[in-house]
Amino acid sequence: MVHLLMALYPRSVDLQRLIYFDYAAIYSADLNGPESLHTPVPLRGGEYTSRRDIIEAGLYLMVQRSFIDVKADNDGISFQLGENGPALVGLIGGEYSKELYKRCEWVASALGDMDEKNLEQVFGARGTLWGAEFLPLMNTGATK
Repeated sequence: MVHLLMALYPRSVDLQRLIYFDYAAIYSADLNGPESLHTPVPLRGGEYTSRRDIIEAGLYLMVQRSFIDVKADNDGISFQLGENGPALVGLIGGEYSKELYKRCEWVASALGDMDEKNLEQVFGARGTLWGAEFLPLMNTGATK
């Protein structure tokens, strides 16, 4: 998240946008971006829906250490890069970290300024390609 919030800075974003952006940074090719960091496994859409709790727990830890800031206003709760965020990103070395930051910059550029409605359309339209988790329940005629 710190890589992502650093690429988005000075914008602050809510939890739902962070969940969208997290998926987009890891599976960027699903959104016509650069090559995905992770192998595009079947039904990877499950990662999108299951990561919410993990992301929330991570945000809580990162706020405690001033890697990110949290603010509450009339629009709700949002997150932004904190005072210690850039130092953390600088300490994390390696090729993966560099590639992750590049994907985060792409996310910030391609999706960062999209309004909520457009983001939902992008993820809803493409989500059907990522796995059954995004498909609406259909009446198959089966009975219990």
